[in-house]
Amino acid sequence: MLRPSARGFEIGALALSMCLLFLPVAAAQVETAGEPATAEAGEASEPAGFQAAFNEWFTEKINKPIDDVLYFKVFKTDHTWNNEEQVALPLIVVVLVIGGLFFTFRYGFINIRLFRHSIQVIRGKFDRPEDRGEVSHFQALTSALSATVGLGNIAGVAVAMSVGGPGAVFWMWFTAFFGMSMKFTSCTFAQIYRRVHDDGRVMGGPMVYLEEGMKELSPWLAPIGKIFAIVFAVLVILAAFGAGNMFQGNQTASLIDHTFFGGGDSIAVKFGVGLIMSILAGAVLIGGIRRIGEVTARLVPLMCLFYCGVCLTIIVMNITEVPGVFAGIITSAFNPGAMFGGFVGVLVQGMRRAAFSNEAGLGSAAIAHAAARTEEPVREGVVAMMGPFIDTIVVCSMTAFTILITEAHLETGLEGVQITAVAFSQLGLFADYGLCLAVFIFAYSTMIAWGYYGERGVEYLFGLRAILPYRVLYVLTIAIGPLLSLAAVLDFGDKLLLALAFPNIIGMAVISKKVKIMTDDYVRRLQSGEMKPVR
Repeated sequence: MLRPSARGFEIGALALSMCLLFLPVAAAQVETAGEPATAEAGEASEPAGFQAAFNEWFTEKINKPIDDVLYFKVFKTDHTWNNEEQVALPLIVVVLVIGGLFFTFRYGFINIRLFRHSIQVIRGKFDRPEDRGEVSHFQALTSALSATVGLGNIAGVAVAMSVGGPGAVFWMWFTAFFGMSMKFTSCTFAQIYRRVHDDGRVMGGPMVYLEEGMKELSPWLAPIGKIFAIVFAVLVILAAFGAGNMFQGNQTASLIDHTFFGGGDSIAVKFGVGLIMSILAGAVLIGGIRRIGEVTARLVPLMCLFYCGVCLTIIVMNITEVPGVFAGIITSAFNPGAMFGGFVGVLVQGMRRAAFSNEAGLGSAAIAHAAARTEEPVREGVVAMMGPFIDTIVVCSMTAFTILITEAHLETGLEGVQITAVAFSQLGLFADYGLCLAVFIFAYSTMIAWGYYGERGVEYLFGLRAILPYRVLYVLTIAIGPLLSLAAVLDFGDKLLLALAFPNIIGMAVISKKVKIMTDDYVRRLQSGEMKPVR
C-alpha cells in the first residue's frame, strides 16, 4: 500500500501528465487568438467558438436534463426577470423556507439561545482530548467554513446583486438566520449516527443519519431512509464537481485573467490556473480530513481577516453612505415597484445565493462536523450553527456593502468576481492583488473541503476502493471549470447543490424528535451548572 505522501505524488503526477496532453490544444487556441486583427474572422474567433461550443454542449446536455428532473416550479407569475425568463418560484425555495422556520421554532430559537455558548465551545473551553474524533471543534468549523466562505461570498453576492438588485442581500440574511437552525440539526445528527472505524477514521453525514435515523424510528421507514441516503450520496458527489470544483476554478481564473492579463479571455491562462489548482488540491486531498483540518485552520481565518479588513476599510472610507445603502437593501427586498413578480424574483435570487454560500439545510457541512472530537452531539451542532452567521451575515454583508457603496454592480460587461474586483480597486493595486490571493486561497480551500465531501459519498456508495479513482477524477476536473462560462458553471452548481436540500430537510424533519429531546437535556445541564468548561 502506498504511503499518503506517495499517493499524493502519484495523483499530482497523474494530474500533471493528463493536463499536459491538452496543452498543445490550448497553445493552438492561444496562437490563433494572438494573430493580427486583419486575420480572417473564423481564425481570429476560434477560441470563442471553441468555448461557445463547449458551453452550449454543457448547458444542453448537462444542465437542462438536471433542471427537468430535479426542479419543479410551484407556480409562475406573469412577470419576466431581466426581460428574459418568466419569474417562477421553484419548489426548492419553498423547502428551504419551510425547513428554516420549522427547525428554528422546533428548537425554540436555538440560534439565539446558545449563540454565546457556541463561541465558548469554538474557543476550546469544552474540548477534551480523550473524546473520539479526528479534529477539534475549531478545525471542524474551519473545514466546513472552507467549503462555504469563499467564492460564494465574493462572486455569489456580486451575482445576486447584479441580477436581483440590493434586495437580494436581505433575503440572504433571512436565509442565514433561519439556516443556522438547519445547520445545527444536521450536524447534531451527524454526531449521533456517525461511524467511527477501528483506525479512528470517521464516516458521517446525511447519507448515514438519514439511513440510521429512519431505521431507528420505524422499520417501515428503513427503505425510505436508504433511498434518501443513496440520493444524497449521489448528489453530494455531483455537487462536489460543480459547486465545489468547477465554479471555484472558473472564478479564480476569471479574476486572475482580469487583473493580470486585462481580461483577454485567454484559454492558456485559464487552463494554467486550473492545472495549478488541480495539482495543489490533489496534494492535500490525499491526507483526508486531518490534513484538510490542519490546512484550513491556518488559511481560512487569515484570509477572512484580510478580506473583511479590506471591505471594512472601504466601508469606513464611505461611512456616510452606509445608512442609504442599508435602506436601499430593505426597500429593494420587497420591490413594491415591480409588485409580486419582482418580489419573487429578488427572493429567489437571494435565497439561491445564500444557500450556495452557506449551504444551510443542504447537509454537506455535517460530513466535516461528524469528524469533530466530542461525546456531546448537540455541542457540535452548536458549533456548526455559527457557520451561516460567519459566512453570510458577516462575510457576505461585507461584500455586499463594499459593492453597493462603490456601485461596482452597475458596471457593464462584468460578471461574478470581476464586480468585486472593481469595488476593491478603489484602494489601488495592492487591494487588487490581495483579492487575487484571497480568491485563490478561498477557492483552493473550498475545493479540498468539497473533495472530501464527495469522497465520503463515494465511500458510502462504493467502498474504500473507489476513493482513489474519485480523487484522480476530481483533481482532473478542476482544470475544466475555467474553460466554461460563469452562467453554465453557476447553473450546474446551483442545481446540484440546492437539490441536496430535498432528501436532507425532509428526512431531518421526520426524525427531528431525537434531536429535540437531546437539545432540551443539553440546555438543562448547561443552565444548571452540571456541564462546565474544562478550561
